[in-house]
Amino acid sequence: MNYQTVFENELEKIGKLNYKPKLLLHACCAPCSSYVIEYLHEYFEITVFFYNPNIYPVTEYERRLNELIKFLKEFKYDQKINIIHEKYSHFEFANCASGFEAVKEGGERCFKCYELRLSKTAEKAKELEYDYFTTTLTISPHKNSEKINEIGKKLSDIYGVKFLYSDFKKKNGFKRSLELSEEYGLYRQNYCGCEYSMNDRYQE
Repeated sequence: MNYQTVFENELEKIGKLNYKPKLLLHACCAPCSSYVIEYLHEYFEITVFFYNPNIYPVTEYERRLNELIKFLKEFKYDQKINIIHEKYSHFEFANCASGFEAVKEGGERCFKCYELRLSKTAEKAKELEYDYFTTTLTISPHKNSEKINEIGKKLSDIYGVKFLYSDFKKKNGFKRSLELSEEYGLYRQNYCGCEYSMNDRYQE
């Protein structure tokens, strides 16, 4: 499936509405969120959802959360974008990754992590009666967008909330996120988040 085409077709339909649907946007960090929010805020009433129990250590979690809050306050947009964040619980990720600790980054452990975070997002979107949910994860060239969208579709069927397909890295999306990060002076981490990706980066 060409997720970019599906995404653009959905935005075209939304653009013809006389209101902005409510979108719960799972965000992993400020740099990845920057371009996605810039792109989507014209179409949606956005609430950012920061749920990332994979991030390690807790100081890194707090740094990424605070950087995202700072960006939302400083970003030039025509609507207030609220943020919801769950209490940090690294145990939830450890439980999810159990048995997959030795798997290479980008493999099954990462897929389980995508599903953990998107499941919580879909659950929250249903609870708060949002029209759509999606994630910033597809902006990264290191993330498997096809797998993320497959998981999103499955969860959409389970929770009854529309999933906004995406491949935000397309059309220079990742490049634009780099530009916005520089413009706003955003902290850009050098590893995905978990202790396994952190160790891989240090070994490199």
